[in-house]
Amino acid sequence: MQYLLEAARTVLSLSFLFYASWSDYKTREVSNAVWIVFAPLAFVLTFVQVCLYEPSWLAFYGVSFGLTGAVSIVLFYAGGFGGADAKALMCLGLALPFYPSSLLSSGLFVAIVGESSPITRLLFPVTVFSNAVLFAAATAVYILFRNVSWRLRTGEKLFEGGQEKEALGKKVLVLLTGYRMSISKVKEKWHLYPLEDVEETQTGELRRKLVVVPRDETRGAMLERLDKAFKKGAIQDMIMATPGLPMLIFVTAGLVMALLVGDIVWICVRLLLG
Repeated sequence: MQYLLEAARTVLSLSFLFYASWSDYKTREVSNAVWIVFAPLAFVLTFVQVCLYEPSWLAFYGVSFGLTGAVSIVLFYAGGFGGADAKALMCLGLALPFYPSSLLSSGLFVAIVGESSPITRLLFPVTVFSNAVLFAAATAVYILFRNVSWRLRTGEKLFEGGQEKEALGKKVLVLLTGYRMSISKVKEKWHLYPLEDVEETQTGELRRKLVVVPRDETRGAMLERLDKAFKKGAIQDMIMATPGLPMLIFVTAGLVMALLVGDIVWICVRLLLG
């Protein structure tokens, strides 16, 4: 029975996250109904299993979910997570607060790497998150390579006007998350977000500035200002923009990797240390 409950929690998490990832990819939105259904089912299955077979772990369950929820909320308000991403991580905190070791030992699920880190065993959602960040970082490497290739191929500058005076850290973040696109293309594709804006200085000149964390509520106004500046001839048509890759896909991939392989960071550290 314990194995079946753990299998149910794992299948439940994978099913809801796969659906949420598909919805996020297609529409960049995930209905709240997904989390309204996912959360109580996850809590009931986990609570029943812990009470029946591991009652001493009830306190750890609360701590694991509390820390997961705190991390999710902080990332959301810091702009690093969308609402759906934060809710997905919190639901994982309810469904899989600990590594499903009973399921693996039962033979119902085969892992590639059997050994897991202490964080994986006690704070499984944190491992899922760290794996997701690594997958997202891999796309950043591709985007940086694309920007460098474009610069070498065209000989044009990546940053123009006031952008050249921006902080180095801000320019690096933009180069890792976006690349040059035409204003018209960004306007047509609702999932594309501008990584720059224009503002009028005291002398009446237009100054271009970089935007590290674009938001849905400001996207339209930014594009309107950029398009107006382009039509006036103040800026060129090509601007820095990001495809806004759905983080939920990386979270889902991070969950699959955590189940099959474990904590990628932990594994890399162990390999480096021998």
